[in-house]
Parts: sequence; structure tokens; C-alpha cells
Amino acid sequence: MPIHTSSQMSRNSNLATSLRKEVFLEKDPVLADGFVPARETYLFFKRAFDILFSFLFIILVLSWVLPIISLLIIFDSKGPVFFIQRRVGKNGRLFQCLKFRTMIVNDEADERQAKENDQRITRVGKFLRKTNIDEFPQFLNVLIGDMSIIGPRPHMVSDCTRFSFVIPGYKFRALMRPGITGLAQVRGHHGPTLTYDSIFNRYHLDAQYIRNASFLLDLQITALTFLQSVRNIVFHSYLGIRSWR
Repeated sequence: MPIHTSSQMSRNSNLATSLRKEVFLEKDPVLADGFVPARETYLFFKRAFDILFSFLFIILVLSWVLPIISLLIIFDSKGPVFFIQRRVGKNGRLFQCLKFRTMIVNDEADERQAKENDQRITRVGKFLRKTNIDEFPQFLNVLIGDMSIIGPRPHMVSDCTRFSFVIPGYKFRALMRPGITGLAQVRGHHGPTLTYDSIFNRYHLDAQYIRNASFLLDLQITALTFLQSVRNIVFHSYLGIRSWR
């Protein structure tokens, strides 16, 4: 499925050219590294926050959510509880990203994005995706250092390759650890990225985060994510209860 059209590319060519000048060339590590916050204190506290927050979340939340979600997944469809996928991390390093499985086992999971009303998504998977509970195992990725609480969302390898051809300087977003949530997500960007605009808008917000990263911004994104998650869990739990009546 094409993710952009010639008309879209033409319409955004000036914007893309401007962006390329703005982020320099991602192949030049000296220029690119200049955009990464060079504040050792910030980076130290960011990692300390990641370790402390993820540890507490695993102990206080994941420890009892895991068995409940595991049983729901097992009773709902055949297959493993976890979906483990190679994702692109900091500086292009690949890592094994953890998620609760939300689809039936299929051969296209590593190549084709899920879309609205995707037949591969299970009944439990729909709820997990709507509430973002499927991302909870990624706190383990944070604890071991593959991810951060806040940062650009990690892409599967095939998507990262395609997006790099569409957006000049796309690898700029890999200068920091990928996050469970980020600026793009609290601004409403969720779901599949199938058009030029959806790819560009998310990249623009990811790049904006990297340029302006600070502990205060991280706390703001964390707070907004918490509020959005609580709202989604309550809302979709209510819809689920009504549907079972």
C-alpha cells in the first residue's frame, strides 16, 4: 500500500526541503549530535526517572495486571501472551520490543500496520489497543535501557525503512531512546501512519521534542499521558461492560 502520492509529495516539497536544512544531514554525527541535549544533568535525571518509574510501575501495577491480561488473551485466542517484535532504537540499534499480543498469530505482523477494523485484531486486543494497556510490558524495556518513558515511539524495521525514504533526515529522531509515549502521542497522533501528512506530522513533533527535551517537558508529557490513559480505560471499560449485557 503506498504511503504517499506524488501530489502530496509535491505539495509538501518546500516543507520537506526546509526540514532537511533544519536537521542538517543525519549522516554527519557531529552536526546531528548537536541537537541532542548536551546537558549531562538532564540526561542523568532522565535515566534515573526511567529506572525508578518503570521499577515502581512493574511492582505496583504490572505485577497484578499481567496475570489478568494473560488469562484474557489465552481464553480469547490461540498464541503467546506477549508479542515480541524487533524495533529500531537509539542510533538505529535494534531491540526486542515487548507488547501484549493483540492480534491472531499471522505472518504479516512484522510488515503490515494494523488499521481500523483490522480482522487480525482479537476482541481482547481491541480493548488493549484502545486503552494502550498493550504497551505496559514495555516498562521492562525501559528498565533494561532499550527505551525511555518519554521519547519518539519506536518503529518496526519495515516502517522505519519506508519512512526514511519519505522524510529527509528521518533518522534524526533516533538520536534519543524511543519512548512508551511522547509529544506526538499526547498531541493526538495514534494508530497507523499511511499518508505523507501522518508521517510528517509525527516526525515534526518527534524532532521538536528532541530539540527541546527537558525534565519539565518530560513531566508534562507523563502527566498528560496518565490523564489520557485513565480516561481511555474508564471510557472503553464502560463500553465493554455495556456490550456484554
